[in-house]
Amino acid sequence: MNDWHSWAAVVVFVGAYALIISEKIHRVAVALGGAGLMLAIGATDDVSAFYSRDSGIDWNVIFLLMGMMMIVGVLKKTGMFEYLAIWSVKKAHARPFRVMAMLVVITAVASALLDNVTTVLLIAPVTLLVCERLALPAAPFLIAEVFAANIGGTATLVGDPPNIIIASRAGLTFNDFLVHLAPLAVILVAVLVALCRVMFRTSFVYAEQRALEIMALEEREAIKDPRLLVQGLIVLALVVAGFVLHPVLHYEPSIVALLGAGLLIAVSSAETGEVLSEVEWPTLAFFAGLFIMIGGLIDTGVIDEVSKALADAIGTNELGGSLTLLGASAVLSGIVDNIPYVATMAPITSDLVHNMGGSSDHVMWWALALGADLGGNATAIGASANVVVLGIAERNRQPITFWQFTKYGLIVTAVTVAISLAYIWLRYFALTG
Repeated sequence: MNDWHSWAAVVVFVGAYALIISEKIHRVAVALGGAGLMLAIGATDDVSAFYSRDSGIDWNVIFLLMGMMMIVGVLKKTGMFEYLAIWSVKKAHARPFRVMAMLVVITAVASALLDNVTTVLLIAPVTLLVCERLALPAAPFLIAEVFAANIGGTATLVGDPPNIIIASRAGLTFNDFLVHLAPLAVILVAVLVALCRVMFRTSFVYAEQRALEIMALEEREAIKDPRLLVQGLIVLALVVAGFVLHPVLHYEPSIVALLGAGLLIAVSSAETGEVLSEVEWPTLAFFAGLFIMIGGLIDTGVIDEVSKALADAIGTNELGGSLTLLGASAVLSGIVDNIPYVATMAPITSDLVHNMGGSSDHVMWWALALGADLGGNATAIGASANVVVLGIAERNRQPITFWQFTKYGLIVTAVTVAISLAYIWLRYFALTG
């Protein structure tokens, strides 16, 4: 980091991060302003920012979000989310904690099968309606679901984008993730439910009259357009199948989502303008700005320097290296987006594995995956799902502040990472030695 561009990029990023935390300026304005400064000081350029796979805007993320937002926008018109809201509340007998526990488990399972961003796009509208029906604050429920999405996403290859990068680099299969990470994810979801009972205990106010009213409702009456619902669910099923069959079809999730959105608009009565109005454009702009800012850190070598320092600290000690990699990845992924972090760390981790003789259990890779995935819960901008839910909450006039999210996120991250450290030590070292 001898080049002044590197130090300038750090100053811009830290300044932007401080402004996002302070919330004195809207986070979208900060992200776009920070991106502009990165370009102005020469930390990155237009080619890197808009076309580079390594340090530019991740258009796959942007267009995946856009396509799924459009599909969700059409499904909103059918009354499906009202149906699911009434159904879930009735199943939980309108008890607030039971409702939260149910939504947390559903979110975690769905995130393992889909990806965490798609899951929160589908679950958040249901949650907002549930909270409205029961006169409950939406923020605790939405925050809990983000945690569940990021934890559930660790379980499979398709659950979180960093896992896809790791699988590609390490030659890991879908079943490898299931065998090594899914058992831990189940434990962590159970722990999360217990944590939610404590962290959000003041929010579980049982309104008896509201409960009686919603228990008397017939959920089927909430469906406004059965024909559109059938069309929407068929397209959604095709999109999900496209995600799952990615290893066979080789279509990126963004392509699948856009094809699904285009097909749904083409075959249904939904108007294009109305569907596009449901897209969270400020959220997409925030992601674009954030990607460019992080790209400035990559292009100037800042992230590479941090990664190499971590590699030097690890050396050839597999136990110490695994635990260090997990902990450091959790910290760094709470500050920068975990996708470029994992993309930068993957080749370094590959070298570490090679230097250590290539453990058959791939423990270093599991440490990287757990740190990156779980560390995303630490702050409001630590993972894509976090940013998406904050955007949805703001759009529905239920804003969640940076610190409101982060004060719970730090607790959940600390607990889940500590359990993961114990899991790595027990499964791969203590019980195998």
